Amino acid sequence: MNKTDVQHESRDEQVKRPVAPGARLGRLSFVWRPWMVLVTLLLTGATFLVFCVSIGVGDFPIGLPQVVATLFGRGEQVDQFVIMDLRMPRALAGLVVGIALGVSGAITQSVARNPLASPDILGITWGAGAVAVFLVTVSSGTTAAVVGSVGLSAAALAGGLGTGLLVYFLAWRRGIDGFRLILIGISVSAVMQAITTWLLVQADIRDVARAQVWLVGSLDNRSWDDVRVALWCTLVLMVVVAAAAFQFKPLHLGDEVAAGLGVRYSMVRAVLLLCAVLLAAVAVGAAGPVAFVALVAPQVAMRLVRCPTPPLVASGLVGALLLIGSDLIARAALPITLPVGVVTAAIGGPFLVYLLVRANLRQTDR
Repeated sequence: MNKTDVQHESRDEQVKRPVAPGARLGRLSFVWRPWMVLVTLLLTGATFLVFCVSIGVGDFPIGLPQVVATLFGRGEQVDQFVIMDLRMPRALAGLVVGIALGVSGAITQSVARNPLASPDILGITWGAGAVAVFLVTVSSGTTAAVVGSVGLSAAALAGGLGTGLLVYFLAWRRGIDGFRLILIGISVSAVMQAITTWLLVQADIRDVARAQVWLVGSLDNRSWDDVRVALWCTLVLMVVVAAAAFQFKPLHLGDEVAAGLGVRYSMVRAVLLLCAVLLAAVAVGAAGPVAFVALVAPQVAMRLVRCPTPPLVASGLVGALLLIGSDLIARAALPITLPVGVVTAAIGGPFLVYLLVRANLRQTDR
């Protein structure tokens, strides 16, 4: 077989290779993947199911049919009071925070092209937590007035944004390298943890107890005010992410290919990273720095969808499912009630070890 025959054979194979069907909506075109749609629908159904079960569990148990009827406005008055006034803020906070962390982790891992690049590892959540702990532990003078007017969510948002910008500028060297980004993020995270520990050592014991529970990551005592802030901020940021997502796909092929396709990759990358930082900060402000959700959710979603990069929608759904399920386990399946961050850490810790071992084996094989 000569070289010409080989070329003709390769062309025949390319013609016979199945091509994913495409679809067009106005000026937008996308690839139709039935498996991805099916998995996304199944994740949506599973998230709604766990959401309803979580609402029904408590000192006054409510059956699943009654919960669904109440959510659609056909429940009894006592069920409406228990669900809508007492339990809905906690469950809805878990849903919003899980989606925010899942999408934030998917963006950071996609931009850095590294499964370890999550807001936890990059120090964004610890930066948001450090500023919030500062406002919690300092309770006199002008700072107390600032706490009352701005609130914990705004403090965490400012801290996460400042930390994310610091990591980004320190890692920038004519572009963003994923390995350098992770190393700088780990260093900044260690500094923020040290600052947080120093604040706790210097603070009053009552403020320390309140801040320590929040630092683990908890959905206890969530109010409708906390949920509204997190919900509206997440909705606005998700709209921005959706608008930039169509130009985000070519970035996986490299900057040169993206530039050849007419994508302004620097601006798209910066906008998406900013949205990822803000989503993580909003989640921290609503529930504290819940560990490992942003790390685990995109990787699980990527394996379920069978996609080479973390899918945004599926990552958000897996994050919500993981957080609501962990909160349900922490409240109902354990002998004592624990903060949700303890359960997510127990799940995410072994998964982080798995990712490290897998990366090490890949390097060894090379």
